[in-house]
Amino acid sequence: MDMTTNRRRFLIGTGLAAAAAAFPAFAQDKPKLRFSAVFSEQDIRAEMMKQFADAIKDDFTFEGYYGGNLFKQGTELVAIQRGNLEMGNIAPQDISKQIPAWSVVTAAYLFRDAAHLKTFFNSDLGAEMKKMAEDQLGIRVLGPTYFGARQVGLKPEKEIRTPADMAGIKLRMPGGDAWQFLGEALGANPVPMAYAEVYTGMQTGAIDGQDNPLPNVENMKFYEVMSQIVMTSHLVGFDLLVVSKKVWDEMDSDKQARFQAAADAAIDFSTEKHLAHEAELVTFFKEKGLKIYEPDIAAFRSYAQEKYLASDLAKDWPEGMVEKINAL
Repeated sequence: MDMTTNRRRFLIGTGLAAAAAAFPAFAQDKPKLRFSAVFSEQDIRAEMMKQFADAIKDDFTFEGYYGGNLFKQGTELVAIQRGNLEMGNIAPQDISKQIPAWSVVTAAYLFRDAAHLKTFFNSDLGAEMKKMAEDQLGIRVLGPTYFGARQVGLKPEKEIRTPADMAGIKLRMPGGDAWQFLGEALGANPVPMAYAEVYTGMQTGAIDGQDNPLPNVENMKFYEVMSQIVMTSHLVGFDLLVVSKKVWDEMDSDKQARFQAAADAAIDFSTEKHLAHEAELVTFFKEKGLKIYEPDIAAFRSYAQEKYLASDLAKDWPEGMVEKINAL
């Protein structure tokens, strides 16, 4: 009797142990999503990604890497294409390096505001651009992550009213033809420089300034080495929340719907927080002693549009796209 009881206990014990050992393996069966972004963990968009991660936690194990710690700015897209990354916050300028037609959405003074940007990406025009990226680059664009209208922040105290006043200004821009051309379209002398080097660059005089939305200026403390902010509002700043097409295609339709809904909700949350924060920051920077003013926007818009339409970039734009976007 004792032998039978002991044997039964042994079998039950080993069965439970096997089940316990198997459970973590089962829990780890969820696909891993590595996400890379250049923005810091204090950024509103990092909050956005934490909200997104929470919404998809039943389907995926999310790993977020911020501050360019996993992949440097501009290299995330290639990392996804090589299978070294599943998700990224990708600049449209990086897409335009591989699909020149995409440079149209990087043009100065194209989108009016965050609402116009969202309307475009939800339209047939946006679907056309997203399909282009999916077919040619192997990425699924989930939506645009608005991070504020880009303004010119300068260390020199020279007042800027028109593009002519920007002559000789060494303005930091990210690497890539589309970014460098944007600097030229503002009348400046663009200088390619990594995002993480901008603070030191202004501090040492390697550059005279940078162009970023106000929340970025706060996050990176650029205002500490600036004297003024010229409210050019020359570009509605946005990146793209993307996932590898391979990962997307491996989901069934229900999972895809949940995934997209999670992205939509997180992006809307981030957009609203950015809009509210931008308004607050004008007062904050003035209190820090910075001069903040609006230049001749009409002069900047006219100069920029003429530069773009006469450039090689415009030759690759889908016919009539600018007019259609303006009409949305």
